[in-house]
Amino acid sequence: MADKPMLDDTEDVALDFGAEDELDRQRRFRHPVAVFFHLAFRVASILVYLLCGWFVDSFITSFVLIVILLSMDFWTVKNISGRLLVGLRWWNYVDEDGKSNWVYESRKGKLKGLTTAAESRIFWLSLVVCQVIWLVFFFGTLFTLKFKWFMVVIVGSLLNGANLYGYIRCKMGSRKKMTGVATNFLGAQVWRSMLATATASAAGKE
Repeated sequence: MADKPMLDDTEDVALDFGAEDELDRQRRFRHPVAVFFHLAFRVASILVYLLCGWFVDSFITSFVLIVILLSMDFWTVKNISGRLLVGLRWWNYVDEDGKSNWVYESRKGKLKGLTTAAESRIFWLSLVVCQVIWLVFFFGTLFTLKFKWFMVVIVGSLLNGANLYGYIRCKMGSRKKMTGVATNFLGAQVWRSMLATATASAAGKE
């Protein structure tokens, strides 16, 4: 008995593996350890500031612990999490003439794909939210006249604010340069127009 030929009712379907990989890349965490420590020190410093009065009677002990956590957070964000989570880095060096130079770097090209959207959101939200929290603490110490905590919130605002400012400069540096060029160009055009108007007016009076 001869075998009956099988009917071929299938059709070719194109699979876009690149789109799936890109979607997966945007969702997952590529650097979970860096994300953890990026959040751990800053959250711990805020919690210690809020709760230290319940567990520790010594202001000096609380002050030292909070400053240590803030310093660890500053170093981690500046040297590790910023580079891994958003591909940005800022640093300072002193040249041979003794002049201090600030460098703001941004990862570009194919290397930029090493970061994910989820990690980027966590990085920027934590920087902005924590800075707002420390500013609230700053005004809170003023309104409640708790001046002994004033130096603590100043340190928190300055260290977190320094990282926020540095990474904004890294992110917007090239755009800022273009804005400066455009501003200078428009200023020159306005100045020339004013000179032309003044010259024409002087010539008309003569």
